[in-house]
Amino acid sequence: MNFLLNLLGGIGGQTYIYLALVFGSFSAGFYVEHLRFVNFQDEVKIVAQKQEDKTKSIEAQHVLINQGIQNEYEGKLAALRNYYGGVQLNSSSRSMPGISPTPKGADAATAYPILVEQCSETTLQVNLWQEWATKNGLIQ
Repeated sequence: MNFLLNLLGGIGGQTYIYLALVFGSFSAGFYVEHLRFVNFQDEVKIVAQKQEDKTKSIEAQHVLINQGIQNEYEGKLAALRNYYGGVQLNSSSRSMPGISPTPKGADAATAYPILVEQCSETTLQVNLWQEWATKNGLIQ
C-alpha cells in the first residue's frame, strides 16, 4: 500500500480525476457488455424453448401418423390373412396323373396361396410405407 501511495503521491488531483474517469469508463463498458450478454442469454433461452416446443409438436405429429399407419396396417393385414387363410384347396388336383409326386418337395397347390398371401402382405407394407413417407414429408 505504501508503494502505491509513494507512486501516486507525486500525482496531482486532476490526474486522480482522470484515472477515476478512465476506470469508470472501463467499468461502464464492461457493465454494458455484461448486460448485452445477459440479454443474449435470455434470447437464446427463448429461442431454445420455442425450438423444443416445435420439436415436441413434430414428434407428437409423427407419433400420431405412425400410430395411424400401424393401426391401418394391422387392420388390413388381419383382413388379408382372414381372406387367404380361408382359401380351401382342391385336394384332388394335388398331383398330375402319370407323374410321381416329388419326395419332400413343396406342393405347388398349397404353396401358391401362401405365396399370394405373402405377396399381398408385402404389397400392403410397401403401400403403407409410401403413405407414411408422404405424410411425413419425405416424398411428394
